[in-house]
Amino acid sequence: MNTDTGKQTASTAVRCNSLKAWVLASRPKTLAGAAAPVIVGAALSWATLVSISGNIFSSSWIIPSSICLVFALLMQIDANFINDYFDFKKGSDTSERLGPERACTQGWITPAAMKTGITVTTILAFLCGLPLIFYGGWAMLIVGILCVFGAFLYTTRLSYQGLGDLMVILYFGIVPVFFTWFTSTSSVPDKGPLASYLLCGALAVVAGFAMGFVTDNLLIVNNYRDVEEDRKNGKNTLVVRLGKKAAEWLYLINGCVAVAGALLIGGWMKKYYSGTGPQIESFFPFHLLIPLLFLPFLYSAHRKMVQINRGRGLNAILGKTSKNILIFSLLLTTSIVVLTLQFWFNG
Repeated sequence: MNTDTGKQTASTAVRCNSLKAWVLASRPKTLAGAAAPVIVGAALSWATLVSISGNIFSSSWIIPSSICLVFALLMQIDANFINDYFDFKKGSDTSERLGPERACTQGWITPAAMKTGITVTTILAFLCGLPLIFYGGWAMLIVGILCVFGAFLYTTRLSYQGLGDLMVILYFGIVPVFFTWFTSTSSVPDKGPLASYLLCGALAVVAGFAMGFVTDNLLIVNNYRDVEEDRKNGKNTLVVRLGKKAAEWLYLINGCVAVAGALLIGGWMKKYYSGTGPQIESFFPFHLLIPLLFLPFLYSAHRKMVQINRGRGLNAILGKTSKNILIFSLLLTTSIVVLTLQFWFNG
């Protein structure tokens, strides 16, 4: 996903191809969207291992989850470079652009240097992800290749056909959450009953959908701001296809679907724990209340987006939405941890 979440430094203050230019081109504020699903996947990994071993200090998930985090961050930077370069070559970034400045368009990074940057970050991401084969098998190589392919496909084709939102749900939700969980638990010799382990995998998929929907709001705001320019350039984003009013509702719906997913995870986990260990029915379901805390943040960002409606002022909503993604991931993680600790303390 390639969205900007804050105003960058004026181009006149950035020396071409300097370290500062590369930092700006990497769009640091977008990295929260890459880290958030991995955090949730790591939490589910830990919860699964606790349910298997009964040990809250289990640490076998830390290394594979850390590798997944580094890979996700490098792939996000790679996707940002790819988006910057190809939008510049297509002429999508013009002087009428409402979003924060892009590196190639502003002359911070030359196109030739950006191509080199894309090559380097792609190779680095690939190399950093290779150790995951040790944890998840050779299938992880295919997953890594598909992630790289998806980064190119998103910018060059799918974002122009209104399919970018599906890519966000897949690559910023299901893939990072599920495969962080999978690589962090698959190497454990004793996984307990197969049905129980598969249920944990299903929880990872639901969590992936939840993270994907809440992260898609970042793309919705980005395309909501650029709807007129995208329409002129033939970029048929979902917002262009549905209209701004529908996009406003979709922003709310996405957040509510994510919260519903978090509540479903909490309910399933409680049933799973009660079936594999001590009963925890006597506990007040604090874990179900935690995700609901996200709703005020969601409504606040939505209301301001509707009030601003158009122009560069919507860049502030991008920043707010980016923070909300991280907030939701931390709330979902906290919910998982609270319920797991309830299970452990009652054991």
